[in-house]
Amino acid sequence: MTAGTRALTCGFALAGSVRALPNLLAVPRTRASGDRAPSPRVLAHRGARTVAPENTLEAFRIALEQHSDGVELDVHRTNDDGLVVHHDADAIGLGVLADVSGDAIRAERPDIPTLGEVLDACAGSLVNIEIKNLPGDADYDDSHRAAELVVELLDERSRRDDVIVSSFNLSTVNRVRRLDEHVPTAFLVMLGIDAFDALLLCEDHGHAALHPFAAMLTDDAGPAIVERAHELEIAVNVWTVNDEREMRRLALADVDGIITDVPDIARRVIDAMSA
Repeated sequence: MTAGTRALTCGFALAGSVRALPNLLAVPRTRASGDRAPSPRVLAHRGARTVAPENTLEAFRIALEQHSDGVELDVHRTNDDGLVVHHDADAIGLGVLADVSGDAIRAERPDIPTLGEVLDACAGSLVNIEIKNLPGDADYDDSHRAAELVVELLDERSRRDDVIVSSFNLSTVNRVRRLDEHVPTAFLVMLGIDAFDALLLCEDHGHAALHPFAAMLTDDAGPAIVERAHELEIAVNVWTVNDEREMRRLALADVDGIITDVPDIARRVIDAMSA
């Protein structure tokens, strides 16, 4: 898929203005050879999901105990304008979450936390909030209500959270940028879009980071992609990296974050490289 095709699929909004970065997502930097040891941040993909059920408070708690720098999670809206953390648009025992109230979700599935509960549990750590909203999703909403609700929640919390809001739907993160340019945003991409084209989209729309699928950063292309991103002051957080050799390779390519299902292993690998 070309950048133009992606644009037709996801839609565009007007470019944002100043790019904002949270405290734990420092401005990217170009590193001279030998200047410092690689030290990408470790973000636990849906929490420590190999140890506890994914996207649960327990999974996030364990991830932080394993010294993750932060967590990645998925968010969906409820029919009463709540926000719950769950990977799929539908949940066992409930059906499509956007058709169910927050109280009904809590009664039937107390293991599904609200976004506010996760932010409280992860206070002081980076939280990557992925808004699920692609055409074809059971709760797809071209008005981007979930984006509005995320921004409203962060505003109610007086911006005390270290967050970055991401989505595969460029229009969704563009909506976040239009609502509040101070909320850092990231464009999630997979194979089918050129990484350099994706970086230009991030630059044009004011997004703080690119979140590429790890296979997009090949041995040949990876360092050049990261170098170009840092020239544009765009962070690169790669998903989903579970192999130790891949962690080392991507760290040496100078990525800013590694999103992983095994944060304990990633922490060990990165710490060993930084020693």
